[in-house]
Amino acid sequence: MSVRLDDIDKRILYHLARDARGISAPDIAEEVNVSAGTIRNRIQQLQEDGVIEGYHARIDYERAERRLTNLFICTTDVPDRERIAKQVADIPGVIGVRELMTGRGNLHVSAVGEDMADLSRVARDLANLGVTIEEENLIQQEFRGPYDAFGPEEGSEGHSITDFMSLSGGAEVVELTVAPSAPIAGHTLQEANQRGIIDANILIISIERDEEILTPKGNTDMRPDDVVTLFSRSGIDDATIAAFDEP
Repeated sequence: MSVRLDDIDKRILYHLARDARGISAPDIAEEVNVSAGTIRNRIQQLQEDGVIEGYHARIDYERAERRLTNLFICTTDVPDRERIAKQVADIPGVIGVRELMTGRGNLHVSAVGEDMADLSRVARDLANLGVTIEEENLIQQEFRGPYDAFGPEEGSEGHSITDFMSLSGGAEVVELTVAPSAPIAGHTLQEANQRGIIDANILIISIERDEEILTPKGNTDMRPDDVVTLFSRSGIDDATIAAFDEP
């Protein structure tokens, strides 16, 4: 099942992919102008949804007693591919299995061995499972990085994130954060309507504050770093967006 990500979720994934060990919730919160509690809540939700599958150490096995890392490019029958992949993952020395949608070379297996004889043993274990090895190569180095499309746009750091979703008939759902000096900050929703800060036709669906999801009421006050979801049947105009952003 696909999970819809808003821009805050994408930014979290970008930073975790770039440096999961070195980044903290407050660091991400400062960059996207939300609270650290909101970031922690989003990370937990991404884990529960299966988007974040885990956090793994990147190990240089050559530095660890000069171990060898080998990539086996293999082929297995498509109907049995998932079952075989799980069996391959249990072979001693195998550290990664990747299924591909291609016909030939549809299984990539990474394995670590003490020497070439140890890697040959892995190759025999693969063959015993009925896997055909098409090619194999020693891995010298592997580089990984974050997905740029989930990262900040140039010059956007420090600005509130706004996420739009258009619906049929011209309606829109918008998620945005309340900036510290926003016109609506410090006002209740009732005051914001009475003073014309936001149009009465704008429906505030939810307010995400730290680790809580609030049900908006007239006496609910708007605070900096709140993540607010708005709905309008006629669309969200620039004046409404400006009410939540810096002057």
